[in-house]
Amino acid sequence: MTEPVDDPTAERLAAALRCATVSTDDPRDTDDSAFDHLDAHLRQSFPLVHTELELQRFGHSRLYRWPGHEPDRVAAILLAHQDVVPVDDPQRWTHPPFAGVVDDEYIWGRGAIDDKSRVLAILEAVESALSAGLRPRKTVYLAFGHNEEIFGGDGAERMAEHLRQAGVYADLLLDEGGVITTGIVDGARQPVATIMLGEKGYATVRLSVTEAGGHSSMPGRQTAIGRIARAVSRIQDHPMPLRLTPVIADMLAGLRAAIPGPRGHLLGFTRIAAPLLTRILATRPQTEALVRTTTAPTVIRGGVRANVLPQQAEALVNFRILPGDSIDSVLAHCRKVVRDKNVRIELDGMAAEPSRVTGPGPAFGLIAELARTVVPGIAVTTGIVPGATDSRHYDDLVRTRCNFAPIVLEDRDLSSIHGTDERLSRVNYARLIIFNRRLIERLAASSTPQISGVVA
Repeated sequence: MTEPVDDPTAERLAAALRCATVSTDDPRDTDDSAFDHLDAHLRQSFPLVHTELELQRFGHSRLYRWPGHEPDRVAAILLAHQDVVPVDDPQRWTHPPFAGVVDDEYIWGRGAIDDKSRVLAILEAVESALSAGLRPRKTVYLAFGHNEEIFGGDGAERMAEHLRQAGVYADLLLDEGGVITTGIVDGARQPVATIMLGEKGYATVRLSVTEAGGHSSMPGRQTAIGRIARAVSRIQDHPMPLRLTPVIADMLAGLRAAIPGPRGHLLGFTRIAAPLLTRILATRPQTEALVRTTTAPTVIRGGVRANVLPQQAEALVNFRILPGDSIDSVLAHCRKVVRDKNVRIELDGMAAEPSRVTGPGPAFGLIAELARTVVPGIAVTTGIVPGATDSRHYDDLVRTRCNFAPIVLEDRDLSSIHGTDERLSRVNYARLIIFNRRLIERLAASSTPQISGVVA
């Protein structure tokens, strides 16, 4: 059984949570002083890391290089991000979101799960390894972005390009995404660890209409708002098709041993029973995202007064794109179902294609093995990240990516991510540190070549 972290270790994470490194839609609103305070805290808390590793700064992003005994070969790129999302209503929190409160069981604050705990846990593990005289066989990079929550354009993107120019190609990339869940997988009799091997794409489609306007007492047959509302309705009522991708088929097969009875038996026939399984998965939003490019109308604007016909109206519809679909296929789908040449359909803001999905090879096996040592008795399976992470910027720099952290979360914990009362238990934080320390030990061991030559 894992022992919870001690007070000094918990306090180092709590102090990082007190730095309100919030990402906002306008980068000019970034509080540079919060990142400066975090920088000072990290340098003070991890002196060996900042003495023995090479650190380059890209804005507030931090790229550490830990040269190995074979410095020109790269074992791993360990990713995490320092920034957090804003807080909607601080009054709803048990403790203020940036107070960094530590009690007997939890470390509270925005970023406790997403994602400062991983930043600090990696540094805790590396500091401990350096103190013990460990050095990796191949070079290891630590890449901590500062604006992942707004897609990493000035952080992870620049660090990845730097590594690209340096000719870096790593055996393993490890980032946030999958966790160990209890009570989430319906029918599972044990905790389930989902190690993600890729991520969905991202696109926001802007629908816009321009009309003549006028007085509301003499409307035409279709106002701008009516036209835009009909377009949104058609897109929402006609989602993109269900599809069982190979990585989700592998995920379901991996769950077979954890789910007893007829359901588990059915998972042994994922290829044959794909149509039935996709329909079952589509009955819940949490699992529908695994088998469909999802459609989410999120913003609608139009009109100035109740008695004035609007001249313009617009709506934003967000899509998370399943591997096998593309940004172009999303736009084509929207045009097909809207069927109105007076509605302009175009991309709005950042867009990203679905990532390459790497196959589960030796690197996956290593992460799965370490997860089982930290949390015994778990079922391990694969998956894809439904959201966007910094990993996509490094897609061509690694043989195998694994989005995973060995923390055990329930539904309440998952809802606190980007929500209210985000917190991480002391035990979960200990699991994070132990996992990263054991990973470093394996990277330092003479048997490390087992994660070379991973089939992508």
